[in-house]
Amino acid sequence: MRAMEGTVKARLLLTSALFLFVQISTMQAQVTVDVSKITCEQVLMGKLAWTEREVELWLSGYYHGKRNDTIVEPEAVKQNEEKLNRYCYEHRDTTIMDAVKNVLG
Repeated sequence: MRAMEGTVKARLLLTSALFLFVQISTMQAQVTVDVSKITCEQVLMGKLAWTEREVELWLSGYYHGKRNDTIVEPEAVKQNEEKLNRYCYEHRDTTIMDAVKNVLG
């Protein structure tokens, strides 16, 4: 009986170790980004883990949230994106958050 308990414990331990090994190899490191430090050049040149569109959508949500505005107008987002791109093209060293403030107020 004790030999069987030892075998079961060993199998359980081995199975648990294998499960953890598989999980560790598939985990991805979480990345944090301080958006206040992202420059226009980083966005335009694709130097981020995010796409340009994802950054602009995040910024739109951030500023809409600050204004307690839950309405999103897709056409306005597209127009603002174009304005922001033009501004950033000429002011590459500006942070993206300052660019949004300068372009959209």
